[in-house]
Amino acid sequence: MSNFDPLESLADMRHEFGEHGGVNMSIETSTTFTVMQAATMPEIFQGRIGPEQGGCYLYGRHFNPTVYVLGKQIAALEGAESAYCTASGMSAISATILQLCSAGDHVIAGHTLYGGTFALLNAYLPPRTGIATSFVDITDLAAVERAFTPRTKVLYCETMSNPTLRVANVPELARLARARGAKLVVDNTFCPLIVSPLRHGADIVVHSLTKFMNGASDVIAGAICGTTAFVQTLMDLHQGSLMLLGPTMDPIVAYDISLRLPHLGLRMAEHSRRALILATRLSERGVPVIYPGLPAHPEHGLLSRLKNSDFGFGGIFCIDAGTTERAFALMEELQNRDRFGYMAVSLGYFDTLMSCSAATTSSEMPGDALARGGVLPGLVRVSIGYTGSVEQRWRQLEDALRHVGMIR
Repeated sequence: MSNFDPLESLADMRHEFGEHGGVNMSIETSTTFTVMQAATMPEIFQGRIGPEQGGCYLYGRHFNPTVYVLGKQIAALEGAESAYCTASGMSAISATILQLCSAGDHVIAGHTLYGGTFALLNAYLPPRTGIATSFVDITDLAAVERAFTPRTKVLYCETMSNPTLRVANVPELARLARARGAKLVVDNTFCPLIVSPLRHGADIVVHSLTKFMNGASDVIAGAICGTTAFVQTLMDLHQGSLMLLGPTMDPIVAYDISLRLPHLGLRMAEHSRRALILATRLSERGVPVIYPGLPAHPEHGLLSRLKNSDFGFGGIFCIDAGTTERAFALMEELQNRDRFGYMAVSLGYFDTLMSCSAATTSSEMPGDALARGGVLPGLVRVSIGYTGSVEQRWRQLEDALRHVGMIR
């Protein structure tokens, strides 16, 4: 188990004052920033000074002070040198891939990914950029190694695959990438605080802050964490993917997310505690359930070694209802009859969210890709919330399972 404590890093980083001495950081809503000497501005445009060198700001699409501070907080949580925040998780992923790859380069990616990421790598980038992707079982290290080519620049995975919850062996994947001169990029959206991929050898971590990091399903946001040098290349005025493509985070969104990070640890621990209780009871009742906290999960031991203490095994489990029809019936019972949660995409909300992944968030994957990735037609992804009592939620879940014939 990792001995890194991300909450200690965040606590040290947050100990600073707002502009006027407030205990919260200030919100800077200016789109452009002044200088005192005219000669300063060309220095900023040439990249010789900036937020890291002299505290100079130029324009809100380049660096914004409020967004910049949130980036420092996310970096502290991930154990990164630097981070910068974006308008969405997909913009963080897209900008990272485009910064690391040129036309004709190659990406290796896990064969089970969030549907938007799969569509980006499989359908969008190849015809427009010539960047090709090989999709492999990320848990099969031999298959990963065989997929490398002389043009491979990125090895891409999710810490915990969406929606099948397979766990990536980050240290071994980092070793493979390093040996071939590629960068390991890890989407850690499902596992904030639980796993710190950079501490295990990853080069870059991306997040959809929309999910657990923010926790209220009210804003769309993303983040890229890595070295200071990499973040600066993303913001380069001539070749920076964030600067030139412009997925700018609103400073008010940055402020809102910043206020929620101090209780992220409490939220993740409770999401995980409830998920483990419910998954254990489902398993005991003979319901097909996937959860990395169960000893029967194929990567239970791996995640136990990789994870930081105190935050559990994650707030998501999956129930295999067998067919799409029964999955739909189960979710309708859970929402409309038992008030267990909501049928909605996304995850990391304080209330429970449920979706049938093959028909929704993984629907960008064609049928053969779904089958190879283990995304079964009746798989219901459950992002467990922490409203109500555990016993209340178990009674509701048990009742719905009984009504669709999954238990007696």
